[in-house]
Amino acid sequence: MKTEEWLHRMYSWMITHRPAILLALVVLFAGLWLIRLFSGYLGRMMQKKQIDPSLKPFLQSMVVILLRVLLLLAVMQIAGIAMTLFAALVASFGVAAGLALSGTLQNFASGVLILFLKPFRSGDSIVAQGQEGIVTEIRIFYTVVTTFDNRIVVIPNSKLSNEVIINVSASGNRRLDIEMKFPDGIDYEQVKRIVGQAIEDSGAILHDPPKRMGISSLEPDGYKVMLNLWINAHGFIDTKFQFQEKLLQQLKQSGLL
Repeated sequence: MKTEEWLHRMYSWMITHRPAILLALVVLFAGLWLIRLFSGYLGRMMQKKQIDPSLKPFLQSMVVILLRVLLLLAVMQIAGIAMTLFAALVASFGVAAGLALSGTLQNFASGVLILFLKPFRSGDSIVAQGQEGIVTEIRIFYTVVTTFDNRIVVIPNSKLSNEVIINVSASGNRRLDIEMKFPDGIDYEQVKRIVGQAIEDSGAILHDPPKRMGISSLEPDGYKVMLNLWINAHGFIDTKFQFQEKLLQQLKQSGLL
């Protein structure tokens, strides 16, 4: 009996609100169609703007879900369905989810900022959180860095957006500083000639910016010579080792060491 009474009330409500229900259905189907069109336009726009591939599908899905929720709320309002209880449930769920996922949401917001502002990109060499290595992946919630001794380090994005990051490869080159000490009996002009020859033989030293060489300090038993050389940021360590080995060999062959 109760079921029949409930069905009768439902039927009466539908008859009474028939125009509103029909209008709500029209708005629903038209809204879904427009959202689908907007989703395609948004995808093309993000591709044209060269949005990061890791961010594009997530943003597109998030916008579509938000629009669909707003459409559902509008349809329910047009159909005359009471929104008080629904709104209270949504608000309660939002507060609970926000408290439970506060750290995760912070990482998400930081990931979006990193992908948009691009303080570093995949393939860059960075120093962050006491780790130095190559950025291999930038995800929404975390970034993966492979260190030079082949350790995989996963860093939460909130740590990267709120603290200091050193991007050592962003400019394309790095400066190599080498300081050497020679006794007073060794002629500085001879040192310049041997070191200059080692630089020319290396082939890895950049001519722009120009190299610098000079006496950095004078001491009672000799003097120190400082070299400022520019090399490519990628492969910096390997180039440094190779050049220093070549320089040492030439200095020894010339009798300066």
